[in-house]
Amino acid sequence: MPQPTANTPRTTSRRRLRTTAVTLALGAAMFTAGAVGLSPQNSGQSTGQDTGRAGSTGAGQSPGAARVSSLTSMRKQLERLPQDAVGWAQLGMAYVQQGRVTADAATYTKAESALRRSLDIQPADNYQAQTGMGALAAARHEFTTALSWGRKATVSNPANAAAQAVLADAYTQLGRYQESYSAVQRMVDLRPDTSSLARASYTWELRGDIPQARALMKRALDDAAGPGDQAFTHLHLATLAQDSGDPRTALREARSGLRATPHDAALLEARARANAALGDNRQAVDDYSAAVAIAPLPQYVVGLGELHQSLGHRAQADTQYALMRTQEQLRRAGGVAPDVDDVLFEADHGDARRAVALGRAALRNRPFIAVQDAYAWALHRAGRDDEALPYANRALALGTRSALSFYHRGTIQQALGHRTSARADLERALAVDPHFHPLFAPEARDALRRIDSAS
Repeated sequence: MPQPTANTPRTTSRRRLRTTAVTLALGAAMFTAGAVGLSPQNSGQSTGQDTGRAGSTGAGQSPGAARVSSLTSMRKQLERLPQDAVGWAQLGMAYVQQGRVTADAATYTKAESALRRSLDIQPADNYQAQTGMGALAAARHEFTTALSWGRKATVSNPANAAAQAVLADAYTQLGRYQESYSAVQRMVDLRPDTSSLARASYTWELRGDIPQARALMKRALDDAAGPGDQAFTHLHLATLAQDSGDPRTALREARSGLRATPHDAALLEARARANAALGDNRQAVDDYSAAVAIAPLPQYVVGLGELHQSLGHRAQADTQYALMRTQEQLRRAGGVAPDVDDVLFEADHGDARRAVALGRAALRNRPFIAVQDAYAWALHRAGRDDEALPYANRALALGTRSALSFYHRGTIQQALGHRTSARADLERALAVDPHFHPLFAPEARDALRRIDSAS
């Protein structure tokens, strides 16, 4: 089995190989996919998710202002050089990035227009535009299409690491993990920098090897070229710590990242989660609110709503849930396929039968472990526990240490009357992270008490 090891010697010359497209690829696929749900699941997640810290944002300048400035410069350049195929490809990738950060799916239309203009000008061997099309497809959660573009880009330029990144992320989200590990290793061999080392870290996180994942992410931090890359790695070190039940380390990493990029929504969310776990709910609400104000992404909106709900703030929670429904309608109108956040939100705060339908649709596009978990939970909420259990098992088949997935499977086991298995999973969820969810961590403790009282 390929094991990304990041053992290629570091070089200084590789920095000169960077292009805008390459830099923007940091997170544009892996963390677009949200692998994020798992952390960099959140990636995609969220998966996984990239927040515009592509290395060009300086300290004290908001990412939004930097993006607008960069887009304006690119458009002016293309007015002077309208036949610049690379320039159109870079503009398209910048729009992909903007769409991800602002949660404005309409921006993807601009991205596609720019990327296709590049391909019209240079139809053959245009790996920059092909890579951009792959990142765009991933942002729209069309991973089969992303894989197709990634293959084209790697054929056009086998030595381009960003193209390998698109390929690796598509394989991951399509559940073809061995092929994704191989692609990540090729990326590390080509360019052992922050982007490739972060992906190598994620391959180990998926398999539950948190120490190795942390070690590689620290190497990614050591290799970070600027404030944006440093913030990116601090975010994922914070997430690794938070999801391992270490909120103090998570808080320290989030604060370190925010010193470089104080307006980074993902880091504000990471600080919110750490503060909530440490009992500072007022600061947690403030941080979540700031993240939503910058980028109303589903995970921030639902996170703030569920924190309010756990604190008994029903009206504030309902406000966030209404915003989530509005966002979901806009994403569907923009052609974005349903994903983990949509399925779990509908299962927990909406119609369980609709959650099942969304989960089934999401699974067709993305048979990734986080989607398997969300679909299992939707089936459970709909009272279909016999059907749910195989999907819950697949969600944990790689060895991933996900407290939420253990909680979901434990609850399904409990509903099926499998008390021993339920106890093991619920205890494992709380052992991995005692504060894994503001609503479900307390419910896990209650469920264990009910199991004990029935024994």
